[in-house]
Formats: sequence, structure tokens, C-alpha cells
Amino acid sequence: MRPRTIPIMSATPHIETEITEGPVPEPTLGAGDGGGICGFVGVTRPEAHPTHGPLLALDYEAARPLADHLLRTIADEIARRHGLRRLTIRHAIGRVPIGDAAVAIVAVADHRDAAFAGCREAIDRTKSEVPIWKRERWRDGDSWSSRATAIEPPAAGARLCESAVPPIEAPR
Repeated sequence: MRPRTIPIMSATPHIETEITEGPVPEPTLGAGDGGGICGFVGVTRPEAHPTHGPLLALDYEAARPLADHLLRTIADEIARRHGLRRLTIRHAIGRVPIGDAAVAIVAVADHRDAAFAGCREAIDRTKSEVPIWKRERWRDGDSWSSRATAIEPPAAGARLCESAVPPIEAPR
């Protein structure tokens, strides 16, 4: 019978967050610091608008430095909630052409369930809570993404995250 191993968990997870100009580089998943490594890359996909034609690129804007602060706060909360060893969240601002990455996330934990859950929560909360907006650039015009034009105000008594910030309107 093999002796049972006990994972050594650092008290402080390694957190990296960045909002960067232009496409984000695809992440390096790495190895050796956990048994479960989960990565997500959100890429600008080709599509066509019924009246504006094909999509050329997406342009992202952010309310900085608030977006930087919230991204870090959310990452800290997620890493601690899921017992992650490492969490990296990077999001683009500016132009992101078809085929390039707008967001990249890597979550590392001792086990796959925590890595998957942390990665999923990271993309969901980044999209819903961080004040970053997406403008779609079509061949014959542009439009703000319907899912990104305004952050819904929180329900009565609810908080966006532990730092509790007021909702922000999207640029018009």
C-alpha cells in the first residue's frame, strides 16, 4: 500500500491580473504547481450582422483604474474561495481583430474540480462585474454589444463584490 500524500498549499495564492492594450497573448498553462490546470481563451470570432456585414474586429474600453481594482479583487476572492494555487486573468482593451484573444484565464489548483470552477467563475465575473465594454466593428458600421452596454445595478442589498462599488454606465 502506497503512503498517502498530503498536498502542500501555500497560504497565499499567486494572483496575476492585467488589462492590456490590444490582443492578449495566449496563456502558458505551466505545470508542476498543481494537479488541475484549467485555461480559457476568449477569441474574437467571425460573424455577420444582418445589415452591417461581416465583423472586422472588437474594440474594448475600460473604466480605469476601477476596472484594474475590481479585476484584482475578484481574482483574490475566487482564488481563496476555490483554494487555487494560481489564478491569472488578462483582458484586452483597444482593438482585437478576428482570431485574436480578448481574454485569457488560467486557474491552477490541487484538483481539477477547483481549477474548473475557479476558471469558470473568473470569466463569468469578469464579464459581469468589471467595467469593460465591447464595441463591434462591422464592415458597414459599428454597434455596442447588447450584453456590454451597461452593467445592471445590483439587486437591493446585493454587492457586486466584496469591495462594493456603484454600477457604471457604458460609454455612449
